[in-house]
Amino acid sequence: MLLVKPEPTENGDARSITRELKRGSLELIVLHLLSSGEAYGYEIVTKLTERTNGALEVTDGTLYPVLYRLERGGFVTVRWETPQRGVPRKYYRLTPTGSVELSRLSREWTTFADAMTRLIHPTPEER
Repeated sequence: MLLVKPEPTENGDARSITRELKRGSLELIVLHLLSSGEAYGYEIVTKLTERTNGALEVTDGTLYPVLYRLERGGFVTVRWETPQRGVPRKYYRLTPTGSVELSRLSREWTTFADAMTRLIHPTPEER
């Protein structure tokens, strides 16, 4: 599960609207993280946590089904590497099709985020 640290409400509940946003953004997040180069699962988890200062976290149980779905869709390729000492690692790399999908998802996200910003923070003329 992708975790977003929700802020407590006035009554102390830690609720947020992020549950559905998380579902819709995880593929975008993973493709974006892979756009800088190949990575294995734990590396993706670490990058996400570090780059968001811990605000977004993902569990293995959520990440790997997304990676498998991206692989089936042709958006990522995989290669196995077996170090001399240690466990074999499965590295994921963005494909050209994955780059196109990343661009498409990024445009959709930007359009959505801009619309929400205009709605929540209207200019004085829009009020």
